[in-house]
Amino acid sequence: MADQTLLIGLNDGELDPRKYRSTFLTNKVGGKPDWSSAVTGQSPCCRLCSAPLAHVVQVYCPLQDSPYHRNLHLFACCQPGCSGMSGSWTVLRSQCAEAPNQSSTPQVVVPSATDWCEFADDWGMEREEDDSGCRGGDDHQQQSEDLQTGVSPTVCPMDVSSGLQQLSLVEFEDVPVFRPFFISVVEESELCEEDDQLAHAQELLREYERREGAAVWEAEEGGDGGGGEKYEKAGARHGDAVFSRFMKAVSLCPRQILRYCRHSKPLFISKPPSKGSQEVPACGSCGEPRTFELQLMPALVSLLQRTDSSPEDELEFGTVLVYTCTNSCWTAGANCPVEEFCFVQPDPDQQLFK
Repeated sequence: MADQTLLIGLNDGELDPRKYRSTFLTNKVGGKPDWSSAVTGQSPCCRLCSAPLAHVVQVYCPLQDSPYHRNLHLFACCQPGCSGMSGSWTVLRSQCAEAPNQSSTPQVVVPSATDWCEFADDWGMEREEDDSGCRGGDDHQQQSEDLQTGVSPTVCPMDVSSGLQQLSLVEFEDVPVFRPFFISVVEESELCEEDDQLAHAQELLREYERREGAAVWEAEEGGDGGGGEKYEKAGARHGDAVFSRFMKAVSLCPRQILRYCRHSKPLFISKPPSKGSQEVPACGSCGEPRTFELQLMPALVSLLQRTDSSPEDELEFGTVLVYTCTNSCWTAGANCPVEEFCFVQPDPDQQLFK
């Protein structure tokens, strides 16, 4: 069993197409999707209103010991009334074989894109939820080198085991486009070490206050120091254990826009559907079960700004959970993306993340 490594995705600055040329190896928010030359890329349509979907996230996430490059692309509908509904989201997985001469090219393998632990149950709730957090990211150039993994969200009807043949794909000249941003990735373990240091410093400060009666803590509350405490109190007021765990994890790094850990368990914002009512469908291509791979976080919502200054309502969601084929099945020579499964949970209190 391989160790699970939780990766946290952060906004690493705007991707200016006049200065940077993104490729399918780039992890990014928004912009137009980058497909490898071996894949025929098209724009999926909303299942609810048939409008073209906007590209939300692109993640490069190759698997260990696999001969394929691997991408996940997440798309969502910008039309009023569709936001926050699973049927208005689509996630596509594409793969292409590495060229023979690419094997000699040094590449950083990100632990989160490797084989992890054994397959969990459908919703990933059989194990206890872990606390996790994150901190700031690397600069753009480090990202292009170190972030050869990623995350992406997806959506499709809960009762549909869909293959691409069931997905409406058309080419549009006026597909909505979000401003592009780089995504940098850090391991959760690195962030936890920093968080331990911060917790120790805060405890020393509280001790000083108790001894000296100084109002140092109150003076610092206007900064970032009290952020985690405020998030925990907000979670407790909701009176929901699942939501409180979510808020505790987010409070450690409110800026996290995605979480990635294939074969692990998701961080639910509210109770998952009960078994028997809604289930994660098996892969529509090979029939094997799907496993959790990544999720989008609330901080991503504020980054999704359209380039056409459209008055359309912004996308809103609590979290978007993405499940992919356990075998990551792919037919040699195939050039059409495979649709995977995603499930959208609404935010119980969207104002907490504004």
